Amino acid sequence: MSQPAPRTPSFPYKLVATDLDGTLLRSDDSISDRTRDALAAATAAGAAHIVVTGRAVPWTRHILDDLGYDGIAVCGQGAQVYHAGEHRLLTSVTLDRQLAGLALAKIEAEIGPLALAASRDGIDGEVLVGPGYAVQEGPLPVITMTDPSDLWSAPLNKVYIQHPGLGDDALAAVAHQVAGDLVGVTMAGDGIVELLPLGLTKATGLSLAARRLGAKAVDTIAFGDMPNDIPMFAWAAHGVAMANAHEELKSVADELTASNEADGIALVLERLLGR
Repeated sequence: MSQPAPRTPSFPYKLVATDLDGTLLRSDDSISDRTRDALAAATAAGAAHIVVTGRAVPWTRHILDDLGYDGIAVCGQGAQVYHAGEHRLLTSVTLDRQLAGLALAKIEAEIGPLALAASRDGIDGEVLVGPGYAVQEGPLPVITMTDPSDLWSAPLNKVYIQHPGLGDDALAAVAHQVAGDLVGVTMAGDGIVELLPLGLTKATGLSLAARRLGAKAVDTIAFGDMPNDIPMFAWAAHGVAMANAHEELKSVADELTASNEADGIALVLERLLGR
């Protein structure tokens, strides 16, 4: 009597979209073996894994290389669609520097001087950091900017802002209130408030990437931890917030999982895979 063929694992989504910091990555920028295995099992079951991060390509490539990731990634808050296997940009959206300058002027007129940084466009785009801007510790290089005109000397994907007296939520709220008709405003992490091209979100880049992969919003499960993931959750069929997520994201999530330190992504994927 012949044996039945092995059952192919089923998985209800065609696309698994994961943020990086605070979601896929642990605090030491590593990815656990359990999470790697769960993602591998999901892809073996027919899903595509796509990284969707606020980091620009130069600050994302080393992580993708470490993952052995050779597919499409969405970087720069949706501004860049990057083919990791071919090491090339497929699309890139830049910030209108005149509008950004006007937005900064309006914000500073409201709350006083800001500390600034900026991410230049391109696969090797530098991150410029101005006086007083607090850079998070990490392995990635930045260029110190002493002449304010350097900020505008080449195309940019985004401008980062910090304020000496306001926290991230308050700064983002003020920026959106006084300049939200000129630029997009989002909070991507602790100390990371960003000015972006108006209308640009992670959902913008994810929808473009999904189309290339033959997937739709209804086919997508998304994982995230910060307010900049809200548009991605709104676009995807199912949004999963990490236990360490910002309360604003938790309030719109379809599901809560464990933290990035406790394999929150793996727990959900394993359940969906019937493990």
